[in-house]
Amino acid sequence: MLKSINPSNGELIASYEEMTKGEVKVIISDVNSAYREWRQTSFSHRAQLMNNAAQILQAKKEDLGKLMSIEMGKPFSQAVAEANKCASVCEYYADHAERILGDQIIETDASKSYITYRPIGIVFAVMPWNFPFWQVLRFAAPALMAGNVGILKHASNVQGCALEIEKVFQDAGFPNNVFRTLIIGSKRVKEVIENPHIKAVTLTGSTPAGKAVASQAGAVLKKTVLELGGSDPYIILEDADLDKAVTACMIGRFLNTGQSCIAAKRFIVVEPILGEFRTKLLEAMKTQKWGDPFDEDVNIGPMVNTWSRDEVHEQVTSSIEEGAKLLVGGKVPNVEGAYYPATLLDNVKPGMPAFDDEIFGPVASIVPVKNEAEAIRLANQTPFGLGGAVFTRDVEKGERIAANDIKAGSCFVNDFVRSDPRLPFGGIKESGYGRELSEAGIREFSNMKTVYIR
Repeated sequence: MLKSINPSNGELIASYEEMTKGEVKVIISDVNSAYREWRQTSFSHRAQLMNNAAQILQAKKEDLGKLMSIEMGKPFSQAVAEANKCASVCEYYADHAERILGDQIIETDASKSYITYRPIGIVFAVMPWNFPFWQVLRFAAPALMAGNVGILKHASNVQGCALEIEKVFQDAGFPNNVFRTLIIGSKRVKEVIENPHIKAVTLTGSTPAGKAVASQAGAVLKKTVLELGGSDPYIILEDADLDKAVTACMIGRFLNTGQSCIAAKRFIVVEPILGEFRTKLLEAMKTQKWGDPFDEDVNIGPMVNTWSRDEVHEQVTSSIEEGAKLLVGGKVPNVEGAYYPATLLDNVKPGMPAFDDEIFGPVASIVPVKNEAEAIRLANQTPFGLGGAVFTRDVEKGERIAANDIKAGSCFVNDFVRSDPRLPFGGIKESGYGRELSEAGIREFSNMKTVYIR
């Protein structure tokens, strides 16, 4: 039995009976049958249905936002924004899929030679709870527009969101079995991967989960795209506009209650401006209000559950015991629900959990450094490589550091890291491999086929 628990009050929202092995096999078979027809449809037909999905997401954004807030605690305004963003990725691929996947003529000694992109079949998605709609739509929109079909195994606590996404596609006019949800626990993922009809796997989640799925898929030679954990560094240089830097750091760290792989997790600050940055950041953090996600004044909702909240608190406590200085927050509220306040740690160094580990909650860490060179070195002193940012008024220098020096899949200059349908998204090292979104994302699960004619 899978249960959805409201993290605001610990109340049971709904229970879902797990599908049997037989039921799972039938669904996979039905989706495979749907693929045979769906792959033959035109881009224009797919685009019409995908635009329908975008319109439904926009029309139902408040209802969908409410569902997200209830199931995983996201502040309501952010949940509504997530639904809107999902509409944008549907529109992007509806508008651009045909161009991106068009044949590419290559001049050779053949009379004609070219690259053509063709769908591969069922893409199996294993998705997390923290962005319960966005994580799914950013895989599903390109996959379906490429002529593939999709099967979703969502996080157990957001089954309501999973079933609602399936309904969005059905209401948009997609054939019934082009996109389906499996109600199964994580221990059943291997069973699905090994089904011969499954052709590829995409996972967003923790690094251990990614390693397990990569191993299972590799054993049966199925392609994977993995977007995993992160410990994003934000480098604050001496000539940075500190007001703008603090604003970006606040958004980057506390969006979605800090429960994001690309959240700003380490603020690496050079000594000449350390005191001023610390003061400005502390003042900003004291304005962060935690509480009911439906309260318009709340910036930080409950964490996904009390277990995750307690794990974050342990990381904070351990870091303090090892020499970090607590400036604000750091105490578990004596209230019902999985709440944790905005917390700021200073004097964070390598070897502390706040530096070495991914803190998946509303905790910011200031890492003092002497100069730019040390900042870059510590920024890269992590097993992760998802995102990063550099703040400086010298834009050319910022671009050089972002492009050449920070080892990550994305690096922003004078802004916080975020995903955009127009730009490739993904990581390196233990943050995963492959790319989602943009042109790269839709080609990941396409057969890049060479055609040669003498």
